[in-house]
Order: sequence, then structure tokens, then C-alpha cells
Amino acid sequence: MALDEAFVADCPYGPVALFLEEIVEVNLETVKVVARMTPYDDLPLTRSQRVHPVRHPRHVNGGLIVHMTGMLGFVHAYYVLDLRHADGWIGYGAKIHEARFAALARPGEPMTLMGQAIRTRRMNDNILARYRFEFHQGETLVYESEQTAMWLKVGENGDPASLHV
Repeated sequence: MALDEAFVADCPYGPVALFLEEIVEVNLETVKVVARMTPYDDLPLTRSQRVHPVRHPRHVNGGLIVHMTGMLGFVHAYYVLDLRHADGWIGYGAKIHEARFAALARPGEPMTLMGQAIRTRRMNDNILARYRFEFHQGETLVYESEQTAMWLKVGENGDPASLHV
């Protein structure tokens, strides 16, 4: 499905930092979400690479790949957990348990980003979620990880900067 305007408007990052083109799958039973992103040469950090065709080919920067786990976490929170940033919900990455950059993702070919909650625990207005991520470009595994995020409901007078996750 194309990106819903309400989803884009609710994202805690502006549209230029979302980088997703399409939500491919939302499975409420398996708590899995899949999205598509086509990397391009002018992505942040990627555009600043000092490219060499052999030693350092242009690729999606690893920091940007980690950012995309957060964007996929937001897809999960919005469509599976039914959390809305506009209602005070915000998510923060808490821990990368393990991660593997298996191959360079090159600009031009679409990437399929999969995120699945493997464990969630709700405690009042907090949700702790452990995710499994797999990012592919074609048939090639680019990135895989297990990460934990904390979703918090912050009131009107709350100060997210003082929260500890």
C-alpha cells in the first residue's frame, strides 16, 4: 500500500527522513511489517562518501540503516500496536542486542525491510518491544539484527529528554 497521509503526518520525523516508499505488508497475527525503500545517491551520509569504485563503492551508510530500523519500528507501532505520536506516544531505541551488516546496499535497487516483534510487554503507558529486523536488496541479505525499543506515552507536560529508556 502507498504511504497513508495520516501515517506520514504522524511520524516523529519529517517526510524527507522517512525514506519509505511503500508499506508492503502488515500482518497483525505474526506482528510483522514489511516496507520498501529505494536508496539513492543523495541519501544523507551516503552523499558525503568519498567513493572509490573498488575500495569504497557508494552504499547506504550503516547509520542510515540503523535509522531505518527506527522507521520500521514506527510502522509497527502505528499499524500493529495502534499507537499515535499525535496522542503522545513516542518510541526510542534502547538496545541493539546483535547486528550484522551482511552486504553493502547499493543505490538504485529497492530494498525490502522486514521488522517483526518477537516479544512485547506493556506496563501502563509503556511498551517494551524486542524486534527482529532483516533488510534485503533483491535476494541479498544486507542487514539483520535484534533490537529493543521502548514506546512511552508522554503527557502534555512531559519532558521526553528526561526520560530514561
